[in-house]
Amino acid sequence: MGNYFYCSFSSCNGQLSGVGSLARVCSCLSHCSATKVSLTSPLSLLLDLLPPGVCNLLNPAAIYANNEISLGDVEIYGFDYDYTLAQYSNLLHSMIFNTARDILIEQFKYPEGLAKYDYIPGFAIRGLHYDVQKSLLMKIDAFHYVQLGTAYRGLKPVPDEEVIELYGGTQHIPLYQMSDFYGKGPSLKQFMDIFSLPEMTLLSSVIDYFITHGIEFDQVHLYKDISDAIRDVHVKGVMYKWIEKDMEQYILHGDEIYAVLNRLVNHKKKLFLITNSPFSFVDKGMKHMVGKNWRDLFDMVIVQADKPNFFTDRRKPFRKLDDNGSLQWDKINQLEKGKIYKEGNLFDFLRLTGWRGSKVLYFGDHLYSDLADLMLRHGWRTGAIVPELETEIRIINTEQYMHSLTWQQALTGLLERMQMYQDAESKQVLLEWMKERQEIRSLTKNLFNPQFGSIFRTFHNPTYFSRRLVRFSDIYMASISCLLNYDVNFTFYPRRTPLQHEAPLWMDQLCTGCMKTPFLEEMVHIR
Repeated sequence: MGNYFYCSFSSCNGQLSGVGSLARVCSCLSHCSATKVSLTSPLSLLLDLLPPGVCNLLNPAAIYANNEISLGDVEIYGFDYDYTLAQYSNLLHSMIFNTARDILIEQFKYPEGLAKYDYIPGFAIRGLHYDVQKSLLMKIDAFHYVQLGTAYRGLKPVPDEEVIELYGGTQHIPLYQMSDFYGKGPSLKQFMDIFSLPEMTLLSSVIDYFITHGIEFDQVHLYKDISDAIRDVHVKGVMYKWIEKDMEQYILHGDEIYAVLNRLVNHKKKLFLITNSPFSFVDKGMKHMVGKNWRDLFDMVIVQADKPNFFTDRRKPFRKLDDNGSLQWDKINQLEKGKIYKEGNLFDFLRLTGWRGSKVLYFGDHLYSDLADLMLRHGWRTGAIVPELETEIRIINTEQYMHSLTWQQALTGLLERMQMYQDAESKQVLLEWMKERQEIRSLTKNLFNPQFGSIFRTFHNPTYFSRRLVRFSDIYMASISCLLNYDVNFTFYPRRTPLQHEAPLWMDQLCTGCMKTPFLEEMVHIR
């Protein structure tokens, strides 16, 4: 039998027999009535590949489900505070960076030349890994592979060849070096906290200074010093004073938070708050967002909880605070509505409240510290707050992104189908396609972040962050205010996306101008 290529374009009548070279296949495709353009004219071809209205279908205010969950079954809603109830403006990152930088100079005696470095908004993204021994900040996918082009030492990218050499001739990071359950491995640290954005930028800036000035440094000491400087900004309460002084400038979506909490209480839901922040700071922030009687909405309020230890360590008992925030000495035998508690542990919380299993839904922004233990060990439902989702969806909705993605997928399909043609002319065409595909992948990455791309994807695989997001959250959204778009009894159903062995027909539709976007149209009307 001769070589066969199945063509789904209408004028080819299906099967082409005896095709001897890829060039002849290209010639056939370029004359198909379904395309009416040459394959070398991607912008023209995209007009046929993209159906009208395909852009702007995803809504940044929607809630996305990893697991089926009915809000009608949820009786108790729990919340973290920072970056969950209270969302902060990006100005806070600059303040954290500048203060920690000054601590390095004044207290740790680092070179005064570091004062010339300012915070770089948009340099880093959440979910990156840092190899302490190699001074590499990089993005790793769900399969433990470094995404080439996203490894940085200081503020400069490290060549792909060097990255591969550093890891023994591979992009793969072995399991024993990877982050543990809470993002801390023997040599790699994963930055999962939104507050870690200034830390990553400061780390890169200091390394850049030392490399630029030819100063030798100990990687372990440098990492620890910067971590300690960042921690001091939080522990010593400096950050809290900035926010308290100008809440209008720092806190976002405050009026919507009141609407969410009030709506839940009106539907007879119980509410609780578990946060690592101190009471005075939380009290002022909640009064700003919700009003002076905010505590009336909550059945339990627990501050300085020391998460994630709160969820795993049974030793710390609860302590009660009076209305002025002073510690009380009496033993806690019950958790009372309207009272404020400090520290404690989840096991006493469960014993004293009886709130167990899937009737509890807890929201937090940190996948490890807030959500992992609750889902895996205690069976609570979990909701991840991912503020970056709003920006990324707006990018996905642009024509530039959709055009780039669709043409990239089309090229990938052609490469897969045509790789059996190995004559000289065909090889040249394949090489050109591969080069163009790589250029488009880089372009698509840069739409999100020039250094590291999307927090959710590498070029094609989910990121390590995405893997954890799916593992530790039932639903995820850009902010708590997204709950306002859904009925309190709404059921979230995860979309049935194709597994790889289910995908061929779906991919053919994508690459031949019949792309379907089922279930998305109704999301357009949210808000």
